[in-house]
Amino acid sequence: MAQFDVTLAGEITMDLLLYGLPEELPVERELVADHMALTLGGSSAITAHNLAVLGSRTGFIPQLGADPFTKVCVDTLRQAGVDLSHAVMPKTNVSTGVTVLLQHQRSRRALTYSGTTSSLRYEDLDLTYLASGRHFHLSSFFLQSGLRNDVPKLLAAMRHAGLTTSLDTNDDPEDLWAGPLAETPAHLDILMPNEREACRLANESSFEDAVGKLAEKIPLLVVKRGAKGALAVHQGIHYEAPGYTTKVVDVIGAGDSFNAGFLHAFVHQCSIDDCLAFGNACGAYSTTSSGGVQAFCDSARMQQFFESCGVAEKIVL
Repeated sequence: MAQFDVTLAGEITMDLLLYGLPEELPVERELVADHMALTLGGSSAITAHNLAVLGSRTGFIPQLGADPFTKVCVDTLRQAGVDLSHAVMPKTNVSTGVTVLLQHQRSRRALTYSGTTSSLRYEDLDLTYLASGRHFHLSSFFLQSGLRNDVPKLLAAMRHAGLTTSLDTNDDPEDLWAGPLAETPAHLDILMPNEREACRLANESSFEDAVGKLAEKIPLLVVKRGAKGALAVHQGIHYEAPGYTTKVVDVIGAGDSFNAGFLHAFVHQCSIDDCLAFGNACGAYSTTSSGGVQAFCDSARMQQFFESCGVAEKIVL
């Protein structure tokens, strides 16, 4: 029996969220937010945290920093049940990454210091540990610049060890969509972009054309569409699932929470329809609290939400 259901390698960061800011941000002015939150961030960390809360045995290799933020991140992940026994020890002069998220009424701005995110490297990883899972997931392809060029090799190693694999590239801050993207699909079972990312990955302006192009390369394409829900294409068959209506606090980490829900259902051998429905429920539930993990710290409210969505009985938590 595998030690873990899902293993991950990637970043842990802190998210500082400021709410109630004006749409325009003039310089040399004292601009006052009406609320703030400081939460665990990073696509990899959010996915790992929420997978563990949902009941998947989760092993995670992040690059640690030597600062108080790292302790907050590590404590939060361990409290959720994430195994960090093979985390990479701090490197000289590298601090935990931080993203400052400015929440406006109709939009948001994100300012990121990558820190430890860009310092994780292939040679830092214990491949035997990562291969002790049933499934391997990687996030933040572009932000993980120290690992990026070795992603095809890493995914190939996991595939060779018998794991299924998934990737969420997230956005490319430089909007170049470069790197070893052409070699990566050959080692993937699941690709999990959002609509914009799908178009950029396929180099297509039409969403429908992008889906068609990517589905030819990936065994299971899963595309997140926000409030519209999500779709999947597997062996030429299209699946769609509607989203769920919530009172939104913010959408930070909603895509990562979708990934956690979908992969939790996937590794427990649910149908694609049920994987999409549970992913949508997790993504929607994430938006009911600040950041990507806060909602998942209340297990009773989480279970109640899943019951209201009609998905609680489909998943063994």
